[in-house]
Amino acid sequence: MRRKIPSNSALQAFEAAARHGSFARAAQELALTEGAISRQIARLEEFLGMALFERVGNRVRLAPSGVRYAAQVGEILDRLERESQYLMGQPAGAASLHLAVIPTFATRWLIPRLPRFQQDHPHITLHIAERMEPFVLAGSGFDAALHFEHPAWAGMRTHRLLEEVLIPVCSPTLLAGHLQDGGLDALPRLHRMQNPDAWQRYAEETGMALTNPAVGSRFDLHAMLIEAALCGLGVALVPRLYVEAELAQGRLLAPWPQSPSVAKTFCLVLPEPLGLSEAPLQAFVRWLLAEAQTARSA
Repeated sequence: MRRKIPSNSALQAFEAAARHGSFARAAQELALTEGAISRQIARLEEFLGMALFERVGNRVRLAPSGVRYAAQVGEILDRLERESQYLMGQPAGAASLHLAVIPTFATRWLIPRLPRFQQDHPHITLHIAERMEPFVLAGSGFDAALHFEHPAWAGMRTHRLLEEVLIPVCSPTLLAGHLQDGGLDALPRLHRMQNPDAWQRYAEETGMALTNPAVGSRFDLHAMLIEAALCGLGVALVPRLYVEAELAQGRLLAPWPQSPSVAKTFCLVLPEPLGLSEAPLQAFVRWLLAEAQTARSA
């Protein structure tokens, strides 16, 4: 069945005119005449059965229906350009995977381990983008997601990776300056905006007395919390798996007990059973599950 899609030239003319707010500037960008741009957009409006621009004298402006369509067309053309450039940059016989990953998990856990994957699979190129919230994986352009377990992933294939266990950490300098001041309760505490009651829960689970557990600076990402702790701004309650290197190096200290409960569980999300996936994705999944198993056993 033939798709009901406008011509590429008409879409490019419309996107350029909408972005510039001018047929003349669109014509200049695309190396066409202003009349050619006008004809392409007229054909597109005829194809859609609606006006995309409002003509006011010699000037044009997007109609309400054109505003939404322009945003959608621009996004599609941008994605098509990116995908084309990716393919043009691929050597013969190479493959690529597109992954959606929680940002701090990507920077603190996944990326430091990728050299091992590239050493074993030099022909597979990974493209990583951040996604904070669950989304519909099928048709998104991503081959897999590394995220938290969530009901939104229902219908997709999930593989458990690691558990998020929170632990208070701070710089040695900060701790040394408060050794005689009453321990954890005397130190400034840092918070993650999405978990404003984390310190309160920590105090209840561990039995540690904390005065005003909600007081302290707030940060958007765990990566920001970790950096703030390294700079001596306070004690950060963060996933232990994010700070293993800093704890081993002595750049951060954790003299207090970790939370006895699991905050969240990291998982790999696939749009279909692994056995139906392409070989490059199967190779990455096998490597990732092995890395997670090694981390759990450490």
